[in-house]
Amino acid sequence: MQLDDELVERLDRLAHEQGTNRSELLRRGAAAVLEASELAAADRELQESYRRIPQDPAVVTAATRLAAHTVPEW
Repeated sequence: MQLDDELVERLDRLAHEQGTNRSELLRRGAAAVLEASELAAADRELQESYRRIPQDPAVVTAATRLAAHTVPEW
């Protein structure tokens, strides 16, 4: 993997601040990118399912009413 000098310096500085190394930061970054991509795909799937089968307004109203009655008092 090729990184420009400025990025390497920034990564090294952050790694030092966090008590880790550049490789660990890059592993975390790769995992975060993959997780974000998977979450975005799941979100798109959910949105598409609601486009195919829109939610029944009566169900939304009932759920809203139920939620209003089950909110704990803080």
